[in-house]
Amino acid sequence: MDSVRFGRALGVGARAAAKTLVTAVDAATSPNPAQAKPTASPSGATKQPTGAAAPQAAAVVDQVTRAAAQAIRTTENLNRGGKQLGQSVWSPMKRLSGVLWLEFTGVFFGLFALSAGSAAWKLREAWHQTPTNHDERTKLFLAAGIAVLFGYFCISSFLRARRKERAR
Repeated sequence: MDSVRFGRALGVGARAAAKTLVTAVDAATSPNPAQAKPTASPSGATKQPTGAAAPQAAAVVDQVTRAAAQAIRTTENLNRGGKQLGQSVWSPMKRLSGVLWLEFTGVFFGLFALSAGSAAWKLREAWHQTPTNHDERTKLFLAAGIAVLFGYFCISSFLRARRKERAR
């Protein structure tokens, strides 16, 4: 189901539930016709509600009660459906975005590790030079250390992404 049709269906259901609820509230706040006071006629005689009016009033009250109960059930079902939608859509999306973020950071750390490894490879001849060339050896050790550190970060990030992808 595409998002437009889903939004329309959800909107129709929400509008129908709201309309039912408004109808139920209006009916509940109106005076009960079964308990109407006798009215005086122009001739001075009082009119009592006829026997047919009492069952009709009871039927209207029952109908209002059923409509209010259905509105409550519809609201509860709508809330439950929204919660299930959130669980079925957002939970996998959250896990997928977490895995994607770990893989992205792994690539980022891998790029740093490769550039530091490249620098260490260019400075490898400093290992065999005399101890008087201290600056070149320090740069070699520093570049090698950074390459190892970021290589560890890269590998551990991909391993965490794999573990997170498999976990359900």
